[in-house]
Amino acid sequence: MTKASGRRSRRPTMVDVAREAGVALSTVSRVVNHDPTVGPEFARRVQTAIDTLGYRPDEQAQQLRRGTSRTIGVAAREMSARNPLLAEFERGAYASGLTVFAASTADDVERERTVVLSMARRGFDGVVVEPIGPDHSYLTPEMAAGLAVVAVDRPVAGPETDAVLADNASGVRMAYRQLAAHGHTRIAYIGDHERIFTGRERAAAFRACLSADGRAVTGLVHTGETEQRRISAALRAVLSGSAPVTALVTGNVTTTFAVLTHLAAEVPPELRPALVGFDDFPLAGLLDPPVTVIAQDSLGMAHAALHLMTARLAEPERAPETLTVPVRLIERGSGERPPVG
Repeated sequence: MTKASGRRSRRPTMVDVAREAGVALSTVSRVVNHDPTVGPEFARRVQTAIDTLGYRPDEQAQQLRRGTSRTIGVAAREMSARNPLLAEFERGAYASGLTVFAASTADDVERERTVVLSMARRGFDGVVVEPIGPDHSYLTPEMAAGLAVVAVDRPVAGPETDAVLADNASGVRMAYRQLAAHGHTRIAYIGDHERIFTGRERAAAFRACLSADGRAVTGLVHTGETEQRRISAALRAVLSGSAPVTALVTGNVTTTFAVLTHLAAEVPPELRPALVGFDDFPLAGLLDPPVTVIAQDSLGMAHAALHLMTARLAEPERAPETLTVPVRLIERGSGERPPVG
């Protein structure tokens, strides 16, 4: 999330709303601040004008009236330690004279909306967002008013924005081919829910790999919430029966952790399937066996996001651009194990 100087479109003001509604400025202020004494007809006219103009209250102006911002800053030593992309973006932004204020959305749709809109209404020039929700139409009026938006990892749903994506399909193909090259013909995929862009792209790529090899998809693709119970059930299904799988591709790091937890608890080491996980993680090389992964280029994605943000701030009317960053296979051992039996 960046705060910088840049050319912005003019946002509608309360003066514009008052003029559009044909009322006094004080009436608009009372409506915006939810004063119950405003007559219903005046309130209706003001609200219609607000909707017509796309007016959004200026949180900074409200702060001046209240004498408090209702905002707390956190200057932590390593806030970005668990998010390599944020860490790299922050370093690059600082070097470019930009100040970054970050807030977690905790994978919650309403929290994402609240955080992003609060940043927009505090006068931030741009917002970098890892989209969660199924509808980002709330960004449309903010972008029309000059907010620069760059989506990372997934595109936003609705308005067209600049975006930085990993090459998800290529990564899944690498994982599948690595396992096939080591003799595996029964390979299963366990991944995230397909309502999520990355979950959908990776599962589709895996199905395409099976189809290209002339293999049936039924029973080999398990997607859904990244919860231990669901993932353990999927593992029991693919590792049992008359034709158990000998290898797995996991769709993200949370799924990889859940799979490793289940295998450690329920499957003897000599019977565990080969594994390639999407996303690298600390200590992956210290496990037994070390985990083969498809690693995203956090540095490359951060640089791409910063490039798109600075370009958007310099040229607000430029066409939206999507940059796809390559991924790479890191061989460590778990993906190079031969089929059991």
